[in-house]
Amino acid sequence: MKILVLGATGGTGRLIISDAVAKGHSVVALVRSTAAANLPGAELIEGDARDEITLARALDGCDAVVSALGTGMGFRKVSLLTEATRALVPAMTRSGVRRLVCISALGVGDSRGHGGFVFDRIFQPLLLSQAYKDKDRQEAAIRASSLDWVIVRPGMLTDDPAQGSVRAVSDLAGINGGKIARADVARFVVDQMTTDTWLRRAPVVLW
Repeated sequence: MKILVLGATGGTGRLIISDAVAKGHSVVALVRSTAAANLPGAELIEGDARDEITLARALDGCDAVVSALGTGMGFRKVSLLTEATRALVPAMTRSGVRRLVCISALGVGDSRGHGGFVFDRIFQPLLLSQAYKDKDRQEAAIRASSLDWVIVRPGMLTDDPAQGSVRAVSDLAGINGGKIARADVARFVVDQMTTDTWLRRAPVVLW
């Protein structure tokens, strides 16, 4: 399978590429600068993930897309995820690429209020409000599409070694925060390329 990865130079994106290559997939990474990117095993395409023409070029010959795009903390309005997704959906539709796996976060959409007391009362409203509004809009654009999508909502991401197992849940009763290694998220995301277990669903993934 040939996979296009957006957000490939981030911590999770790099691990997604490594896992996908190890599993025998071909990987294309859309990056802002090929000179600055060091992504072994990936074909690099330079461009803006918000540009539909660039996305159409990157999608050539691909079977699936992973979006690992992210934005940081802050008080200023951000719209990268919204803009990129609104360009990606029609580009995929026209290219005939149907599978989209997108990394979102615990606390987005109907998982709001399940991040734990400190996260729900302090971090999300004070430091992540704008980023999570962007993620909400991103998820809405994906859900409104006709694509074969999976939205992955990890708990707090860590750089710990992979444990090799993931708890994926859609029933959030009793879920009040949690963490997971980026490496385990990457493995789960790549697995969604070849399984329909979570098709058109948004599992929360934790340890």
